[in-house]
Amino acid sequence: MNWLPRPAERTAHVAPSLLAADFAALREEIENMEAAGADLLHLDVMDGHFVPNLTFGPFIVEAIRRCTRLPLDTHLMLVHPDRYLQQFIQAGSDAVTIHAESAADPAAALAEIRRLGARPGISLNPPTALDAIIPHLPAVDLVLVMTVMPGFGGQAFAAAGLEKIRELVRIRAEAGLDFLISVDGGINAETGAACREAGADILVSGSWLFQAPDRAAGIRALGG
Repeated sequence: MNWLPRPAERTAHVAPSLLAADFAALREEIENMEAAGADLLHLDVMDGHFVPNLTFGPFIVEAIRRCTRLPLDTHLMLVHPDRYLQQFIQAGSDAVTIHAESAADPAAALAEIRRLGARPGISLNPPTALDAIIPHLPAVDLVLVMTVMPGFGGQAFAAAGLEKIRELVRIRAEAGLDFLISVDGGINAETGAACREAGADILVSGSWLFQAPDRAAGIRALGG
């Protein structure tokens, strides 16, 4: 798990989800989160097909890369993520996460992400059983547990995701693996604490963190 060293003062990494930022002042938003203590940035890429929303492509990731040295975790909510891996990695993504539910061959896509020089990750939606990703765990550096259905911010946290986090912690220890466990969806101080207790390494927060009156305090609260 040493590809993203954990800050000594916190028990979990905090990843602001830039989809909740003010895109009219994106550089300022990024600099503000970096100054507040963010450990990495979470970039939600949606194609309007895999999820009912449309966000941004590689050129925005490239612009974000020019604004920060923080690691960029790019979450591809695409029907065919395998067709765009090279573009997003060349744009500056440090980690690229694909969905188990996409049309891609997960094993091939994860291998290609690593070949292209980025950290491979796999994600699953709340209704998807953990069994769908277990065969791919030796090949990933990151597992993203969704605690809302992806597509829109501001949704309520689905507590069933906590059991998936606990099970991933158990599997990781028993198999001697070293992937990080990230969680995204409805993350605030209360749900973040529950995720940390379950064993999550990275907490992704969008609406709650960007709307916090004191973002540094919000990051401290999330990171524990």
